[in-house]
Amino acid sequence: MFNPKLSVITIVYNNVRDIERTMLSVLGQTYTNIEYIIVDGLSNDGTLQVIQKYSDRVSKLISEKDKGIYDAMNKGLAIATGDYVIFMNSGDEFYAPDTVAKVFATSPDADIYYGETEMINDEGQSLGQRRHKAPEVFTWLDFKYGMSISHQAIYIKRTLTEPYDMRYQLSADIDWIIKAAKKAKKIVNVNSYVAKYLVGGMSKKKHRQSLQERFNIMKRYYGLIPTVLNHFVIGFNLGWYWLKNKRTND
Repeated sequence: MFNPKLSVITIVYNNVRDIERTMLSVLGQTYTNIEYIIVDGLSNDGTLQVIQKYSDRVSKLISEKDKGIYDAMNKGLAIATGDYVIFMNSGDEFYAPDTVAKVFATSPDADIYYGETEMINDEGQSLGQRRHKAPEVFTWLDFKYGMSISHQAIYIKRTLTEPYDMRYQLSADIDWIIKAAKKAKKIVNVNSYVAKYLVGGMSKKKHRQSLQERFNIMKRYYGLIPTVLNHFVIGFNLGWYWLKNKRTND
């Protein structure tokens, strides 16, 4: 039976409202071969007290100042020992208690597993599927029209991962996934929802910087002219999505 060790890494800083929900979604998994790593940025709002409630079930805890989210994620990666890694940051959740078990039951020994993500709001209510639908078949080329798989919904063999590129403050996860996907030989779509994603975050608050970083990453991998042309497609798709949802809401 395929029973790999999964390192689940949660990054958190001053998020006492959401951290317990995220932790319980990890600790409540029916799959037991999980190494749970939490990297806290030295929270002072009660977050650490919540984490301590479950300290006997957390494999490793780092609580110290960091240089931003990707520095914290790199700290988690550096101490992970699992066969696979996934980031389930504060506010996000596994879709159901049997999600991890179902993912690894899909097919043995893939380089990458991925699935669909449901968006939730601050009240935990469903906002439906992410605008970027996960592709039926995924390769590193599929990010040319945007981040079609969220980091909460992708399980990557740890040996394929590299540290996050600290040049990027908001979009390094796109670069990180592309790098791993370029090396991957076997990528498996589990064809189901695997994560819940809390909308918002820094990339939404600093949208212009996030878009600039994303453009530069795409330009590096896909070339300048294709990236410019692809952004016309991205713009059209975004406009159509907005129009369609406006009609639905009217």
